[in-house]
Amino acid sequence: MKNPKPKIQNLKFKVSGQVMLLTVLVLSGSILGASTIAGYLMFLKVRGASDVTNSAKAIFAADTGIEWELYKQFKNPDYPKPSLSNNTNFISSNDTQKIKSIGESNNIFRAFKMNLQGATTTLP
Repeated sequence: MKNPKPKIQNLKFKVSGQVMLLTVLVLSGSILGASTIAGYLMFLKVRGASDVTNSAKAIFAADTGIEWELYKQFKNPDYPKPSLSNNTNFISSNDTQKIKSIGESNNIFRAFKMNLQGATTTLP
């Protein structure tokens, strides 16, 4: 009669090899997924940084928002929001202590924030 013990050890090594192979595949897939996501995010950042024309348009739109809020605060509170003709837009907020304006042009966003704390409220 043959000893059945070597067959059990042989099966143990096969299961161990399968677990190791499965672990390597799962780790490789995780690393591949993480690097793909990181590459895509870098692509979006580089594309946004290299689009100089739309970046400049967004900066000027944000500046327009700051100037509009300052004009409303110090001169005429009922002055209407200016319309920009070059496919840009801005969103601004004013709580009398800080003004925030976000300019947008073709999904490129630039923002300005102005703090008015300690500033005089009367013009010379």
